[in-house]
Amino acid sequence: TNALAIMKSIFPILDWLPRYRVKEWLLGDVISGISTGLVATLQGLAFALLTEVPVAYGLYSAFFPILPYFLLGTSKHLAVGPFPITSLMIGSLVISMTPDDKFLISSNMTESNATHLDIAAREAERITIATTVTVLVGIFQLGLGILQVGFIVRYLSVPLVGGFTTAAAFHVFVSQLKIVLNTVIDIFTNIRKTNIADLIAGLLTFVVCITVKEINTRFKDKIKVPIPIEVIVTIVATGISYGVNFEKKYNAGIIKQIPTGFLAPVAPNVSLFAQTAGSAFSIAIVGYAVAVSVAKVFATKHGYSIDGNQEFVALGVCNIFGGCFLCFVAGTALSRTAVQESTGGKTQSHLNGNFSCDGVRYFLFSLQSVLAAIVIANLKGMFWQLFDIPVLWRQNKIDCLIWLVTWVASVFLGLDIGLLVGVIFELLTVVLRTQFPVYAVLGNVPNTNIYRNIKTYKNIVEPAGVKIFRFSSPVYFGSVDYFRNKLIAIVGFNPVRVFNKRAKALKKIQKLIKKGQLKTTKVKPTPSV
Repeated sequence: TNALAIMKSIFPILDWLPRYRVKEWLLGDVISGISTGLVATLQGLAFALLTEVPVAYGLYSAFFPILPYFLLGTSKHLAVGPFPITSLMIGSLVISMTPDDKFLISSNMTESNATHLDIAAREAERITIATTVTVLVGIFQLGLGILQVGFIVRYLSVPLVGGFTTAAAFHVFVSQLKIVLNTVIDIFTNIRKTNIADLIAGLLTFVVCITVKEINTRFKDKIKVPIPIEVIVTIVATGISYGVNFEKKYNAGIIKQIPTGFLAPVAPNVSLFAQTAGSAFSIAIVGYAVAVSVAKVFATKHGYSIDGNQEFVALGVCNIFGGCFLCFVAGTALSRTAVQESTGGKTQSHLNGNFSCDGVRYFLFSLQSVLAAIVIANLKGMFWQLFDIPVLWRQNKIDCLIWLVTWVASVFLGLDIGLLVGVIFELLTVVLRTQFPVYAVLGNVPNTNIYRNIKTYKNIVEPAGVKIFRFSSPVYFGSVDYFRNKLIAIVGFNPVRVFNKRAKALKKIQKLIKKGQLKTTKVKPTPSV
């Protein structure tokens, strides 16, 4: 029995699969798989742009990570696959390690000895780095899961995650804006080089996606299944691109090439582990934190629980397995998970990736500007978190400062360093809260056994000769001085000084008695009448 329980904890499929209700759940899982597969396909292609690898690798990332999660995951609704923030974090690392200068090749065919960029070599190097980092992310997640440190997500508070994801949305927006405008260097200095076809397609896609997403949000009680606007827009845009031939007529950027089938698995470049370990650890924590947060939302809604440590293990295996099959980091996206849940998904469905494999060949003529606009439109919820600042300021000013510090650091210092700064600042506020906690003097509410803060409530009576002091923190070496000083201030005198003066006076009296300068007499108590 114990062995079976251990096996079920490692492989949750052994627990839920024997209880699978075929007649009730199978149809919903199939429909959910196809619907989620459509969204996962397009998001995989779009988020590959953030990772700075060919879009085909977004397809792989939408398929392979699903298989291990089917066996190991504890969430019934989590749609595992590419996530924009982790994709951007990998993309930033990839760009920093593969600058164009590294791939310039001299051309001796002309007298000027010109150089040209070896795009094939650069892409191969970027793919190697992205997939190697993915494997390393998986190793970190698996190790943390084995060590049972799922509690680490508690240190990523809601304000910290909010500030970080909003800053990440800003970085994603800037990175995709150049694709919408079809200018590769500086956005402002090259604004005149904007490709009009890409600009119009991107703007129309953005406006339509934002509008429909707002409709989905406002009328979610009336609309049983969210409108899959990304799928609709991409299909329409691809058809128009193919019919009008945007690439030749307007020099618009399209996907062009997507290889059929899958490539053979490859081993990661272990020599890159030391160089990328810091970034990989940050990505591992961010990917896990977001995935668990989304999973908890749907677990609470449907009345089941998830195992945080097992989710660490599941995501770790997903990324190790996926990285070997040329995928980039898998996490989850709230919109994709919402589609899986709203279309009737009941279990850890593995069917959504199957459509991704067969349907992707029809998107060869998809405009890259459309995919970029879809990415930007998916950032709406993250940008809307800016409106949380006034609410946070009214509720808790320290939490608001955590949000702002994390956001500023992540925008100006980069996502990796920004997350580290946010965590350090948050831990500092925890220390300060325990070292300098809230305290109060309590008084009695007349004719009751209730005691409240005398500064907050009126008509509160303090017991005669008694001070009730409430200190909202454990008393330890960091807070003991603060505790003593506040207690002395409230009592009105320093009892230590009184005790010392009394002890000093007693010693003086004892000396006088020994010298015979002072005599003591015993007085009989007067009997009471």
